[in-house]
Amino acid sequence: MQEETYLVARNKTVTKANDLIQKSRFDLGLQQQKIILYLISQITPYDEDFKLYEFSIPEFCRVCGIDDTSGKNYGDLKAAIKEIADKSLWISISEDEETLLRWIEKPYVNKRDGVIKIKLDSDMRPYLLQLKANFTSYELIWTLHFKSKYTIRLYELIKSIHFRELESFKRKYSIGELKRLLDGERYKEYRDFKRRVLRPAVEEINTYSDKIVSFEEYKQRRWVVAIEFTVSSKDGLEAARIRSEVEKEMGFEQMTLWDELTGKGLVSAE
Repeated sequence: MQEETYLVARNKTVTKANDLIQKSRFDLGLQQQKIILYLISQITPYDEDFKLYEFSIPEFCRVCGIDDTSGKNYGDLKAAIKEIADKSLWISISEDEETLLRWIEKPYVNKRDGVIKIKLDSDMRPYLLQLKANFTSYELIWTLHFKSKYTIRLYELIKSIHFRELESFKRKYSIGELKRLLDGERYKEYRDFKRRVLRPAVEEINTYSDKIVSFEEYKQRRWVVAIEFTVSSKDGLEAARIRSEVEKEMGFEQMTLWDELTGKGLVSAE
């Protein structure tokens, strides 16, 4: 795959129905989530059904900033795809009813050339295809540098609630609801949830994405019972600078918008 093709892959958009972000419960690791997001980013607004999406192991590793010279990658990706195929997710379809969905219908792996073909499960169509309202879109690049699976979940959540880019927004969640949304229910004590899930995710989003997020704790007696997030967008130049840093850290040397602006003296590199 040529450098230009990698850049096209990096610039793809992930689009999901808000219900898939806000009303689902699932347990996927960091690499598993990136595989799913990479597959979803292949969908176009014109697709009426899922295709058999194809990518090579070197392609996937390059796009996601993984060392593609390691011989472990083939085995690790196969293991990750098997876990995705074996896992399902609960999603609320009404106030009183939930149902189970599968992520993928069938994977195919060519051992000789390292090409992987995957088709998303047909039951996912209402949440990923031909979306006209109540959906969230974001550029794939903003998730690829994240090192925590919880960061991806929190980033999607704040993107789904913060759709007026020029305004800041506040939203309060009970601790139980937030643990469910971020797949952090294993941390029974709030202090562990804050240390292992919430604080690292907020720090990564603020450092490596186009969003700014902070949170305030609400207590009853001595116990934290709710979190209120404040979400805003970074200005265009700051987002361009961060994007450029992320691209370079992940091994890309192409000219970015930030490079062009600083090179022409239109903005300071300080």
